[in-house]
Amino acid sequence: MNTPDESTSVTTAAFDDEAVLLVGHGSRREKSNEQVRELAAGLESRLEIPVDAAFLELAEPAIDEAFATFESVVSRVTVVHCSLFAASHVKNDVPLAIEQARAAYDLEIENGAHLGIHPAIIDLLDDRAAEVEAELGVDREDDGVAVVLCGRGSSDPDANGDVQKLARLLYEGRDFNRVEATFIGVTEPTLEDTLHGLSKHRPDAVVVLPYMLGDGVLTQRVRDWTADFDDDYPYVSALAGDPLGTDSRLLDVFADRWQEARSGSVEMSCDTCKYKVDLEGYEEDVGGARAMLRALAHQEAHAAREDIDDEPHSHDAPQKHVTVCTNRTCADAGSTAVLERIRQEARNSERCDVRITRSSCLGRCGDGPMVAVYPDGIWYGDVAAENADRIVTDHLESDRIVSNLVEQIL
Repeated sequence: MNTPDESTSVTTAAFDDEAVLLVGHGSRREKSNEQVRELAAGLESRLEIPVDAAFLELAEPAIDEAFATFESVVSRVTVVHCSLFAASHVKNDVPLAIEQARAAYDLEIENGAHLGIHPAIIDLLDDRAAEVEAELGVDREDDGVAVVLCGRGSSDPDANGDVQKLARLLYEGRDFNRVEATFIGVTEPTLEDTLHGLSKHRPDAVVVLPYMLGDGVLTQRVRDWTADFDDDYPYVSALAGDPLGTDSRLLDVFADRWQEARSGSVEMSCDTCKYKVDLEGYEEDVGGARAMLRALAHQEAHAAREDIDDEPHSHDAPQKHVTVCTNRTCADAGSTAVLERIRQEARNSERCDVRITRSSCLGRCGDGPMVAVYPDGIWYGDVAAENADRIVTDHLESDRIVSNLVEQIL
């Protein structure tokens, strides 16, 4: 881990033409967005190079707008993630935005890793627990103190597994009675169930740590559920602590992730990534969103080479890429049949230059089956198998949008 002095001595010597883009999710609560901007300002002071904040959604600037601003200032940008764990935003959304920016701007862009498991974060969580213990008037060495580490919850098992690992590391070497991992939603166990289960062990105190960056809606939900538990079980004192916030130790983690990206040593947990390996219950996610990214990147790379030297390529990317969501909600609505029907219609066509793949969740659950056509950016919703011939003959062959099926245009 770099100290402030070490980071300063490195950056001022060699990286005047470099900037950092700190990417947060974005929130409807401006306070959470301001925390990301405050972290960006702190990282700029630490590294002594320009650092801007950008957001995936719900806040400005968007990632593309931030890259556009950087193009006239520097030649190299390193993306550092505010995401705590590697789920779909880290694995799909930000890499796709980076690929599009590489094609659009004259910038060298490096993609860093998420915050993840880091000694500085474990120390920070330990201090957050100590703050709650002091407020409750208990001592972990003398009293039975249980800690609940509460994450947001994800549809990515790899991310949920990291919450469990972090909880175990927080337990090791400390005098807590126990440390449990739990979640607000999406997956199990939920915070409510975990708290009620802990009551059977009759600890003296329960410390709930919201494992979140900003002080937003979910953090307040953690506080509310903890307060309800405290009221329901008078023999246990329970209190929720603060999220990670803008603690300076996060700058240590960001600085390390920046150095890793610059040196090409970013590591992802690919052995347990649902997009790369068959995991029980997630088989349909393999290759989905990653396939769409590969196709777009491949197509853009070829287009760029055509512009430069007009050389033909023996393996040109297809004109279009169709991806069909086969995540559980869409699959239950018949998306697998839609996928196979589109493939059959495309095989029968003599004018259809297309690649057709499965996709993981497109974020439009309830509007499916969803079918996305790229590079046109057309998303069709509520698609039935009998609509496949129109998608192929009208859109893929003749570039005519099937207007009554359009759900969204990107």
